[in-house]
Amino acid sequence: MTKSIFVATVWLISVSITGPASAQALASPQESAPREVVEGTLSSEQSTIAVPALVAPSPADTPAGNSTALGRQIAEVISSDLRASGLFETQGPNGLRAIGLPEVTAPQFDYWKARPVEQLVQGFVRVGGDGNLTVGCYLYDVGFGNETTRLGFNVPPREWRRAAHKCADAIYSKLTGELPFFDSRIAYIAETGPKGKRVKRLAIMDSDGANHRFITNGQSTALTPRFSPNYKSILYLSYVDGNPRIYVYDIDAGRQRLITQSRNPTFAPRWSPDGQTILYSMAVSGNTDIYKISASGTGTPVKLTTAPGIDVGGSFSPDGRQIVFESDRSGSQQIYVMNADGTNQRRISFGQGRYATPEWSPRADLIAYTRIAGDFRVGTMRPDGSGERLLTDSWQDEAPTWAPNGRVIQFFRTAKVSGKTSIWQVDLTGSNERKLPTPVDGSDPAWGPVLP
Repeated sequence: MTKSIFVATVWLISVSITGPASAQALASPQESAPREVVEGTLSSEQSTIAVPALVAPSPADTPAGNSTALGRQIAEVISSDLRASGLFETQGPNGLRAIGLPEVTAPQFDYWKARPVEQLVQGFVRVGGDGNLTVGCYLYDVGFGNETTRLGFNVPPREWRRAAHKCADAIYSKLTGELPFFDSRIAYIAETGPKGKRVKRLAIMDSDGANHRFITNGQSTALTPRFSPNYKSILYLSYVDGNPRIYVYDIDAGRQRLITQSRNPTFAPRWSPDGQTILYSMAVSGNTDIYKISASGTGTPVKLTTAPGIDVGGSFSPDGRQIVFESDRSGSQQIYVMNADGTNQRRISFGQGRYATPEWSPRADLIAYTRIAGDFRVGTMRPDGSGERLLTDSWQDEAPTWAPNGRVIQFFRTAKVSGKTSIWQVDLTGSNERKLPTPVDGSDPAWGPVLP
């Protein structure tokens, strides 16, 4: 048995995800073709993927549970991730027969063809002498009868879900040709209490809603959270004694530091892509403009807009050269783009209704927004304003945020009668709309990048 484990492991690219490393896949001589991409959206044709429980060759207890149970849980997360993308039908591990270690590297392709299954994910979980887990993950094309990807991850037991997300990311990327997004986190505002007196707390969770954690206690209102590009901190707005303050919360240290405070209404703090600058909006003498300040909070804020009216934003382009924001200088809320120094301000939205909460895609190809024309709906347009497309059709959907790969958009939805809020996501085809599980009501989600 020990020899078999070694043979299964030696050919893996072993990747520790306790530090800044990324997984790489071994190419197969006969690979599956990537899923077709049409005008920036993935095609809706679905592949069927089987994910039996990962094998635990030498079952052992860990702080996260027995390795046999972890093998099933990891398979469940992989299956759930892939199914949630809306691009795959998944089977298992419930309802699939258990496999033995020899099958991990020598699948019974005839058996899986009869189910029928197009892709097969198999693997193992081994507990090392140091107590860490080695998780092996293999992807097979059942039709061709060959292996297309194999990966290995070495993680402490508490990080077993990250190994599952990394495996799902590798499979998703292999089969679609797209960048990954499952191994990421979401910050949002957790809401409790009656409709007219909501308690709003800062919270974070994994991309699938697991590993939920409340950051603030609700004694002061928290709003508009955003992860820093390196995931070490969260930028957010808080009202203490009725006065707005912009804070950066250090996640590991559990401490926050003040960036700026004012008696003037302040809105929507946002990071620059390099994490060195913070944008925010502030109302002074009846005029609201966009400012930027060093992320350290030192120095004098720089005012970027001066037009009469309300300028709120914004969101940097991925290269940091431009900013998209909303302004009512034309008489109603519309979307504008300007250079990062405030020059060359120009309007890009010209459809019916008002436009708000623009957010630049990490791919740089689209801008998501909220369109208000009776109902609130989430849509996208190109940075020049062309190609406008509405993706949702409910009473009040707003505040879009992008998945790290720019293929999925998250937003929050408010119920018409109760006023309760919940977090949803939709892909760029406007399909696969689904609600994300949260322990309490949720609003204003912010999707962070793929974890380092």
